[in-house]
Amino acid sequence: MPPTALDGVLVADFSRVLAGPYATMLLGDLGATVVKVERPGTGDDTRSWGPPFSADGRSTYFHSVNRNKLSIALDLSDREDLAVAQDLAASCDVLVQNHKPGGLTRFGLDYESTSAINPAVVYCSISGFGSGEGRDLPGYDLLVQAMGGLMSITGDAEPTKAGVAVVDVLTGLHATVGILAALRHREQTGAGQHLEVSLLASLLSSLVNQSSAYVAAGVVPERMGNAHPSIAPYDLFATADRPMIIAVGNDAQFRRLAEVLQLDDNPAYRTNTDRVSHRDALKEDLEAVLRTRDADQWQQLLTAAGVPCGPINGIDQAFDLASRLGLEPVAQVQGTPVVANPVRYMATPPGYRIAPAAVDSDRAEVLALLRERS
Repeated sequence: MPPTALDGVLVADFSRVLAGPYATMLLGDLGATVVKVERPGTGDDTRSWGPPFSADGRSTYFHSVNRNKLSIALDLSDREDLAVAQDLAASCDVLVQNHKPGGLTRFGLDYESTSAINPAVVYCSISGFGSGEGRDLPGYDLLVQAMGGLMSITGDAEPTKAGVAVVDVLTGLHATVGILAALRHREQTGAGQHLEVSLLASLLSSLVNQSSAYVAAGVVPERMGNAHPSIAPYDLFATADRPMIIAVGNDAQFRRLAEVLQLDDNPAYRTNTDRVSHRDALKEDLEAVLRTRDADQWQQLLTAAGVPCGPINGIDQAFDLASRLGLEPVAQVQGTPVVANPVRYMATPPGYRIAPAAVDSDRAEVLALLRERS
């Protein structure tokens, strides 16, 4: 087996659903030993989320974020199970939890209690709206997409959510970056720390140019469908058979586009600022030509000219494309297909050691691990 970046790091995963489990899965991919603590019986909420279900009858939602983890079921209201949970918190290098802010305090699993016996712990709390005034607001992705502004700039006729729980995913990524930075700090100083990551703050950061437009210029972005607020043409365009994307990012690309489409030189389209100001007329002029050929024909011609463009693929077509490009988007773990970790490492590649486990299937192994670390 090749070396792993996080070999020897023990992660106590007290999270559920998506943001926390995604972060801990990424840590597991990098070699950390991740112990997933679940409710007895039903386990993580997403175990029952379906259809769709895999060939063995398990939720594909659960499968998406729970590989490379050992499962133990613990009832925190049970004295013996709580003692195991507290031993895990005392022994781990990283603890990730997304319970309601303050919800673990009565079990002695909050940061203050945990750090008192494990001062080197990196303790990551994930919430919807933070542990302050927003602590009682429920942290659902759809709710944050709405309240955090994403839906106000997504869609056309009405506010629209993204097609995946993108805020949860972004929060999981931010949590992972924070945990890795805190582990580096601990390596240098020996000290752990408490990290707090909220869905709302993660979304505001991830809105990048749209949130910067408001913060730096006082501009409140609005829905524009598939158009870009600052670039044109950067949109969905009709062709003879089906729509396609054309994403022109600079003036040189536009000149090549105009040459392929044999557009007349128009002073209103010479610079990006001009094109943004005349985006509606520009789209009409482009589609008048694009409707004369099929999308595949235009993609071939425009790609050869160095103009970024492409069709609207289904998920199946996207995986086929990634496979044809040699990106190896699917991995196998104990005979179970999973979506591969997207990062390629020269020296410490991600590993796929443990398939998503049944509830409490690794109790004996977890208890033995805790005895070794005590």
